[in-house]
Amino acid sequence: SVVAPMNHEPMTIQVHEIEANYDQLPERFIYKDDEEYGNITNAGDSSQTEIPVIDVSLLTSSHSELDKLRSALSTWGCFQAINHGIEGSLLDKVREISKLFFNLSAEEKKKCLREENDIEGYGNDMILSDHQTLDWTDRLFLTVLPQDQQRLQFWPQNPTNFREVVHEYCCKIALINEVVLKAMARSLNLEENCFLDQYGKTNSKMLARFNYYPPCPWAEKVLGLKPHSDGSAITFLLQDKEFEGLQMLKDGQWFRVPIVPDALTINIGDQIE
Repeated sequence: SVVAPMNHEPMTIQVHEIEANYDQLPERFIYKDDEEYGNITNAGDSSQTEIPVIDVSLLTSSHSELDKLRSALSTWGCFQAINHGIEGSLLDKVREISKLFFNLSAEEKKKCLREENDIEGYGNDMILSDHQTLDWTDRLFLTVLPQDQQRLQFWPQNPTNFREVVHEYCCKIALINEVVLKAMARSLNLEENCFLDQYGKTNSKMLARFNYYPPCPWAEKVLGLKPHSDGSAITFLLQDKEFEGLQMLKDGQWFRVPIVPDALTINIGDQIE
């Protein structure tokens, strides 16, 4: 049999509107344990795990920190970065503009609504198949760098400092990215710029994704974000300061990522792994 390609993406609804408009949870949001990734509802206690913590400020001078980095990436594929050079006040601003945007009226947010069959903008993720389970999340997805590829029609006008804060934050992320990619190469006894030449700021694209997980009356049936691997080269995650939610898979077991004040969780994506 031949399956015809989907030419038009089905209309989606923003998650925050579902509770007000539906008496029951739509079937498409009900999560079933994934055979590939296992049961994530029984994640290990973050207090019992030792997700690696790397001091970024030492990566240019300490062989022991390079050894820790190599071990972290070969065993976990991720680490929590401290002393990375981004002030806590700026991290708070990033969290704040995200909250302010998602707290805007539906009418205001829909000014940034993504277009059909396009990932950029505000809304839920694209529906790629009739059997796809949808995440219980609203998100804003933007191209940040290079600047000439920004599609400003999807960038919020409110809060008014949104663009300024995102630009400052992402410029500093680009600097950390350079330090980490060089350190990764040195830890593997490779030429220092081998990763940077492929995934540095002059040869790659930086994308930003802001996630909002609204309260759900059917919380035991949904996931904010399904199990997945990142298709990117490297991901920098800024967690909420109060609520744990991020989990990592290691040796077939899911572990909660603890909140480390002002840390960034850095995850190696499929392109580098």
